[in-house]
Amino acid sequence: MSLPPPARRRRAPAPEPRQSNAAIPVAVALVAVGLYLGTYSVLLTALFGLVLLVSAGSLLATRVNPLSPTFYLTKRPSFLAIGIVFLGALILFGGAYTLWSSHAGPLMPRL
Repeated sequence: MSLPPPARRRRAPAPEPRQSNAAIPVAVALVAVGLYLGTYSVLLTALFGLVLLVSAGSLLATRVNPLSPTFYLTKRPSFLAIGIVFLGALILFGGAYTLWSSHAGPLMPRL
């Protein structure tokens, strides 16, 4: 007589994360494109920095307001994602200032 095989335990499915980090790759791509476009116009770099700064404010408002995630986001953005978007804005503003002060990039695009 043989013993029946032991019962296998099923693992509970991993809980779905409650925070989103989707803004991080977008911010990194915008910083790279903004710094590249700084060789054509310093204003483009500053404009991309302004876009990231406004986006960080919008994400922070979404994170702080308990009613806003139901408005347009299914998950709240993580504080790490908000910080990286804000840091990207600071990098672009610093890059624009450095390009302008060293005369490495033109203020207006040359045609």
